[in-house]
Amino acid sequence: MASNPPGPCCLMGFKHEGTPKGEMKKIGNISTYFTDRSDAKNTDKAIIYLSDIFGISHNGKLLADKFAEQGYFTVYPDLLHGDHVASPEDYHSGKVDMVDWTSRHGPETVDPIIQSTIDYLRNTVCIQKIAAVGYCFGGKYVARFLMDGKIDSGYTAHPSFITEEELAAIQKPLSIVAAEDDTIFPREKRIESESILVKTKQRFQINLISGVQHGFAVRADLSAPGSRFAMEAAFVQAVMWFHYTL
Repeated sequence: MASNPPGPCCLMGFKHEGTPKGEMKKIGNISTYFTDRSDAKNTDKAIIYLSDIFGISHNGKLLADKFAEQGYFTVYPDLLHGDHVASPEDYHSGKVDMVDWTSRHGPETVDPIIQSTIDYLRNTVCIQKIAAVGYCFGGKYVARFLMDGKIDSGYTAHPSFITEEELAAIQKPLSIVAAEDDTIFPREKRIESESILVKTKQRFQINLISGVQHGFAVRADLSAPGSRFAMEAAFVQAVMWFHYTL
């Protein structure tokens, strides 16, 4: 694998303050958070937000809103059909069996949700350029949908579950941000991923931020200056990548 499977560190982090600005709608039978552009920029471009194991979360909605504030129509589908991990406490108390949970949420169930979202954006909203952001669990699906060019650009923070074959097959640009302390995307996996990406001949970027752990780009402790900087830097990386590649 180019990154390891999800683990306990996926459940760490902090809930952020703020009120989401978007609204829940449906794409087919999939619950989806919609948050629209705040101005007329990038009217032909959209971002699909691919979540971590918490599914449609408060923090995720706030991040989706931030992408919309940068001029991108942003949609955030429920990749997990409501079967998300509700809280870190559920895992640590034994209420969630991650092996069993993971077996229910593989490409056979997740891919069709993303494909339906892409079809909606292209055929109903008439979006010309589609990017995807993927956090942890969602990072795998950024790579999968770059394989045959179904999306036009991708970004992932602290990805999990990406296979070497998926990464080697990307056909569009990919940006990655990694944490220094991450058992899921450790140093050897970063180096391996870099070697694979060079061979794809696609534009790519890998940034490493010290002093943070897996999950920092979504669930950082914003009261800690270093963690706040890292989360903000990860977001700016994504936005600048899409400004460049879309």
